[in-house]
Amino acid sequence: MTTSRSLEHARGGAPSPRAMFFKGFLKHPVMVGSIIPSSGKLIRHMLDRADWSQCKTFVEYGPGVGTFCQPVLDRLAPDAQLIAIDTNEDFVTYLRKTIRDSRFSAVHGSAADVGEIVAAHGSEHADYVLSGLPFSTLPPGVGPAIGAATAKVLRPGGAFLVYQFSPKVRDFLEPYFDRIDHAMEWWNVPPAQLYWAWKG
Repeated sequence: MTTSRSLEHARGGAPSPRAMFFKGFLKHPVMVGSIIPSSGKLIRHMLDRADWSQCKTFVEYGPGVGTFCQPVLDRLAPDAQLIAIDTNEDFVTYLRKTIRDSRFSAVHGSAADVGEIVAAHGSEHADYVLSGLPFSTLPPGVGPAIGAATAKVLRPGGAFLVYQFSPKVRDFLEPYFDRIDHAMEWWNVPPAQLYWAWKG
């Protein structure tokens, strides 16, 4: 049975998620960072450390075609929300058309403005922030701005969940987070570096 909080994919004339992802990579390779969406194993590994019973506001940077969105929505409480922020307007439009869930919002904007975006959605802070943005290839100054803004918007005890293909992302996390856990997900193409940066 389909509920108001279910995730639906467009049919007929809408492009498939994989085709949309490939189109986004060709249009904005620096921001998308990969030609293939994340694997199911990576998604589960990345999300398993979150305490979903304490999560009311979950934010994702660079959601693309929504690979993480349904797994996050499946874990969220009925009164929680998922805010997805992307600079690619094509992805935002696609997500708004294909995700039918009252807890979901897709925002065309910059992750560096996460504080203002979260406040505009009625929350004082985020419990968790997820990102697959390729920090090492972002324009100068953007990575540090996102790191600082994320640390500021997170509640104490919350975490910045980051998956990358380069270990250089740690350089963007260390100035803002005291504890950073790390793991590898080999069952992904390519294998991914996983980081959980906790706010003390």
